[in-house]
Amino acid sequence: MSAGRPLKTINDFPKDWEERIIELSNEGASITEIACYLEISKNTLKALTDRDEIFLTAIKKCKQLCETWWEKKGRKNMENKDFNSTLWYMNMRNRFGWADKQITENKNESTLNVTVSKDLDSKLDDLIEG
Repeated sequence: MSAGRPLKTINDFPKDWEERIIELSNEGASITEIACYLEISKNTLKALTDRDEIFLTAIKKCKQLCETWWEKKGRKNMENKDFNSTLWYMNMRNRFGWADKQITENKNESTLNVTVSKDLDSKLDDLIEG
């Protein structure tokens, strides 16, 4: 017999839990807000998504609706001079993992050409010396 509090299930939530969290997400609510509405911790929310396919599907939909709401805020305010685009951008980076494009240079490319052409180096040496 296991000790401790019984695991939360979707049956512990209000009858209209799914409809309500979708509404919240349509207003840009975060997963933290959803957890608070459901009166569970974020850890419990995560554990419940691992155990319950219905809950997982609802949370995935909520995440998508939330991001859509925030994207729409940016799109609709692009020409609004009073819109704080920096704050919006930082919010998107932090909330949704947006990142600036990183360009990396392959410094091994030129050394690869040098090592491949050892034969050429010896031929050049012969030409210079001869």
